[in-house]
Amino acid sequence: MSTAAKNARWAPGKLALAVCLGLAATAQAAEEKAAKAKDDPSLEVIEVTARRTVENLQTVPVAVTSLSAEQMSQRGVEDLADVQWYSPNTTLQVSRGTNSTLTAYIRGIGQQDPLWGFEPGVGIYIDDVYVARPQGAVMDILDVQRIEVLRGPQGTLYGRNTIGGAVKYVTKKLSGDPEFNVQGTLGSYKQHDLKLSGQMPLSDNFYAGFAFGTFNRDGFGKFKNTGADNYNKDIKAGRLSLAWYPSEALSVQFMADRTWDDSNAKGGYRLTPSLITGQQPYDSVYDSDTSMPTDNSVETGGEALTLSYGINSDWTFKSITAHRDGDTDTNIDFDSTKEPALDIPALYHDRQFTQEFQLNVNSGDWQGVGGLYYLDGKACGVFETVLGLAGMTLENGGCVNTKSYAAYAQGSYHLSPKLSMTLGGRYTQDKKDANVYRLLYLGIRYPHDAPATPLLVQSDFQDSATFHRFSPRAGLEYQLSDDIMVYGSYTNGFKSGGFDMRANKSVNPDADKPYDPEIVDTYELGLKAEWLDRRLRTNIATFYSDYKDMQITVQRAVNNNTDVASQVLNAGKSSIKGVELEATLAATDALQLNANLGYVDAKFKRVDFFDPNQGRVIDVSDQWRFANTPKWTGSLLAQYNLAAFGGDLVLTGGLSYRSKVQIFETPSMLDTGSVTLLNAGASWYKGNWEVQLMGRNLTDREYRLAGYNFAAPRDGSGNITGPGLGGEDTIVGYYGDPRTVSLSVGYRF
Repeated sequence: MSTAAKNARWAPGKLALAVCLGLAATAQAAEEKAAKAKDDPSLEVIEVTARRTVENLQTVPVAVTSLSAEQMSQRGVEDLADVQWYSPNTTLQVSRGTNSTLTAYIRGIGQQDPLWGFEPGVGIYIDDVYVARPQGAVMDILDVQRIEVLRGPQGTLYGRNTIGGAVKYVTKKLSGDPEFNVQGTLGSYKQHDLKLSGQMPLSDNFYAGFAFGTFNRDGFGKFKNTGADNYNKDIKAGRLSLAWYPSEALSVQFMADRTWDDSNAKGGYRLTPSLITGQQPYDSVYDSDTSMPTDNSVETGGEALTLSYGINSDWTFKSITAHRDGDTDTNIDFDSTKEPALDIPALYHDRQFTQEFQLNVNSGDWQGVGGLYYLDGKACGVFETVLGLAGMTLENGGCVNTKSYAAYAQGSYHLSPKLSMTLGGRYTQDKKDANVYRLLYLGIRYPHDAPATPLLVQSDFQDSATFHRFSPRAGLEYQLSDDIMVYGSYTNGFKSGGFDMRANKSVNPDADKPYDPEIVDTYELGLKAEWLDRRLRTNIATFYSDYKDMQITVQRAVNNNTDVASQVLNAGKSSIKGVELEATLAATDALQLNANLGYVDAKFKRVDFFDPNQGRVIDVSDQWRFANTPKWTGSLLAQYNLAAFGGDLVLTGGLSYRSKVQIFETPSMLDTGSVTLLNAGASWYKGNWEVQLMGRNLTDREYRLAGYNFAAPRDGSGNITGPGLGGEDTIVGYYGDPRTVSLSVGYRF
């Protein structure tokens, strides 16, 4: 990169640092006055809905991180993936060649593969509605009330596939007060965003609200051979809300949301020279080449109707009816060269209907919730593995229909004024019907092409399977004082089994067999405490998980790198243990410090792997490590409030850290070292005005998030001994955002 280009990229960062340092100097001048005031306020009460009812964070015996809309705004959180920096032992990232597909892991448990038919290990919720597919789940922060991250199995109350935890995107509720908000943002790489939101009463008991956002940015790099933007952003999102309160006991709420992502499909950065074109790795990790169009389209959304009826002062009935659907049309060039060595165009379609009936009770010594849940979902897709230089295309396609039924209940009872007991359980039954095909064609094909006669049928089968499980939870909570609570719990987690949608029976005759559910038993001890007249809050959790039948998707090049074998492993046994700390200190009436620290020790005990090249099952537990699971995570954030420039000024600055990460279960060149990011910002409020200057990744730290690894064979010295899949050495990485600076101006009417 030229000196001029480097200076151009540094200029916004220098501007942000200069402004923040200048504002900090103003803050220092006001600090003596703040210290003399000695009016140290206690920390605000944080409300969460971790147990499906509104509670004080400090009384909930679950490890929960809650970030309010104001906190996220002041910390520069732009979308759901940014939340990972403020929740210990949490990974929320954009998946590989996409822009809005989510890869989520909590405490080492998740699902890397976003292919249809596979279930996530972390449940994503919009309010009380489960989002079954990860496409479009990297939601921008738009008119949100808060985001909650629940760590550890949440199956008793949340059900499907919350074996690692749950992430709740809680939207802003309608109050009936007329309002209209507008915010515009300009930033690095020609960022230009616009957010509009508002609400108004249509009558005394009927309110309507809306939110709309458009998020746009040029690419961080280019596709060198076409000139198209790489890592650009072109997203629109909207939401409509209605609320009707016909009586004090009854409320009816409706919400509809839709997201359109037309950003370009991402091109990967080649870590090694191309065997075909001789292309060397580019200077910028955001530059790439492609042999396909960069068109990408993701449209996802849904509708939800929630009825709540207060039967009496103790009992409340709730009904949640929801529908969601999504369509994806994308082109991902795995080898990232101008030749069609290994290209993957794909189409996905999914839809889901869910119905939940819920009964809440809060009567004296009893608090609890129980209910019935039903899901009817269908996920379909087709993708091509284009081996253009070999003159052939492998086509995978099919559908999975899922019907899930569940009944659950969980309650807490006060055995004494200080001691309470929690018992709960959920019975789940999933029935899955799958059809899978895998065809070999001569020539190059795309999903939209007309039907043709294949050269070879490698898989073509239909099958059904039923999975069921009772998942219990038990716990004790003891209130040592008004400000200190300790708890211990045991929770069983369950993630449904299924079928491998890439099954290649010509290589693995058992590929059509269903894989089993995942099971985890988690034991957790926690302490939630407030000290110094509620100016210091410390929440600590330590946990141990016994993890069985972990589902791991493995793809290997076989038959001298002319074909691909896929399998979903129930990878034997593993154990996970760790500690989490979250602390907040109101050091003065103006200065607040926030810190979190997470530690995870995750180990495989046994991994039974069918090696298609050897044709037998082997134990590879000594070679494997947990993917997307850094041993250490943490952040340290300072916030300073003062009166300045005729209004209120909030200065924020912080460091976020993640230790080294292995991208896949097996070691590869993609594995990445530790990363520390520096963010800083200034938010100014006066009357209805709000102005924010935000700098993210101010040291311009380069860090890899994901990649594809179809490496060419190598000898013991690392020398390439032959071509890889498609004739190429495909080792490509995808990276986090570089340094960016943005300025936002908002007004509330």
